[in-house]
Amino acid sequence: MSSSTNQHHHQASAAILQKSPTGISGLDEITRGGLPLGRPTLLCGSAGCGKTLMSIEFIVRGALEFNEPGVFMAFEEKADELATNVASLGFDLNTLVADKKIRIDHVHIERSEIEETGEYDLDGLFIRLGYAIDSIGAKRVVLDTIENLFSGLTNQNILRAELRRLFGWLKEKGVTAIITGERGENSLTRQGLEEYVSDCVILLDHRISNQISTRLLRIVKYRGSMHGTNEYPFLIDEDGISVLPITSLALDMEVSTKRITSGIESLDKMLGGDGFYEGSSILVSGTAGTGKTSLAASFVDANCRNGKRCLYFGFEESPSQIQRNMRSIGLDLSAHVESGLLEFHSSRPTLFGLEMHLVAIHKRIKKFQPDIVVLDPITNLITVGSVSEVKAMLIRLVDFLQNEGITVLFTALALNNTINEQTDEGISSLVDSWLLIRDIEFNGERNRGMYVMKSRGIGHSNQVREFIITAAGLDLVDVYLGPEGVLTGSAREAHIVKEETGLALQGYAVSRKDREILRKRRMLESQIANLRTEFESVEEELNKVYMEEELKKNIQEKNRNDLAKKRLGDDNKKSED
Repeated sequence: MSSSTNQHHHQASAAILQKSPTGISGLDEITRGGLPLGRPTLLCGSAGCGKTLMSIEFIVRGALEFNEPGVFMAFEEKADELATNVASLGFDLNTLVADKKIRIDHVHIERSEIEETGEYDLDGLFIRLGYAIDSIGAKRVVLDTIENLFSGLTNQNILRAELRRLFGWLKEKGVTAIITGERGENSLTRQGLEEYVSDCVILLDHRISNQISTRLLRIVKYRGSMHGTNEYPFLIDEDGISVLPITSLALDMEVSTKRITSGIESLDKMLGGDGFYEGSSILVSGTAGTGKTSLAASFVDANCRNGKRCLYFGFEESPSQIQRNMRSIGLDLSAHVESGLLEFHSSRPTLFGLEMHLVAIHKRIKKFQPDIVVLDPITNLITVGSVSEVKAMLIRLVDFLQNEGITVLFTALALNNTINEQTDEGISSLVDSWLLIRDIEFNGERNRGMYVMKSRGIGHSNQVREFIITAAGLDLVDVYLGPEGVLTGSAREAHIVKEETGLALQGYAVSRKDREILRKRRMLESQIANLRTEFESVEEELNKVYMEEELKKNIQEKNRNDLAKKRLGDDNKKSED
């Protein structure tokens, strides 16, 4: 007995957990698969928040994507009015009706008849709705909006009894239904419908803040299912409704060790020789006119040349303006646009609220599938939200892009006021690499200095480089440290000239000394030659005297010998005699 009860309970809970996917972008993610299958869902909210559009998209996408025919029963708008209203979303209701994929039924309730008879029951509606469902084998049903069905009915007891009957009847039919209801003053709906819908209640809201409208969706209740509990912004545009789920905050995404060029060879060298990591986030901040957009465009140009897909969101300039301006520094971005590798999207921040911008950015990224995203400049978003709101939005965007493995480059305008410093610092803590471009004013000139403030995981240069924008592109050059401090611009050029002149003069001085030494050596050699000649003359003179003395000595010796011989000869003769 108990085992069969448990089994029945298990089957019932399994039935509750079965989902019917809506096909609406983002809504199936938040509801973890869609609306409760075979059960009614209440969609409530004030006038103009998008209830009818969301419910008609549920019917259309069911017919087109999930082969589930649907019945849309309207108590306000006629079929041709509905067809016109949703044509702007790209839905052709007339064709779907002709193909018997959907059925639109307009039910007109005459208040005077109810007031006169004082009787009211839904039997006529059940017959009509039952016929509509059976005629096309409908799996999905929408009743829009239920207030009109009960308008003029003052007896609350009858109203409640009939509502119970309606919800019970829909469950018996086994159709996945959406019932739309107007927002009540103290409850979600005027008739307190949420009491009767036990399974799923979704609340839509349309808020205006600082003259900027934001549409938000919240799942108030979803029995038997996990679901997102936050308020989620949603966008209504030419592709229908897109709901933006908050991205994972688990910080468990994969990271890449591949590198991509910054677009400036000298900057790549400052970043260890290879540029930034793929899938990282980069912030380029600086005051007005420091070349942030030029640096972003150079980054995009170089990576488009390498076959990367780039998506450029501009919040200040139009695409044609950016392309024209970049031609002045030798970048032809229009060629990449034509090749399909680069796509521009420009809009004023005040066009949407922050959340809407985030939804629009998400949508474009999902559609274009880029490798690189540029947001130029994010500081303009402060005009539509506080610093903390902008930071919260960018955290969600950075998370989303890192999960997708997309490299993102933000530019931020830095001014000497607290708000922008907070923005700079607030955002700089999120990003992996931070480049700061500062004005260096000296010698009556304004030049630019670039600092690599941080680059996570990359050994980078701690030097200040002068950032030069020329007709041939961008470059970073070494700044010179003179007696007056850091030298840039013409002061640096003058210092280089001075250094080169100094080297030339030094070279000239060295060669002059060499020539002097050579001359002295020649003079010395000449003197040595003269002394040698003089010495040879004296030596010759001395030798002459010496030889004469020797000669005299020899002659005297000879004479003496001769004399001695003569004497000896006389003596001999005498002895012979």
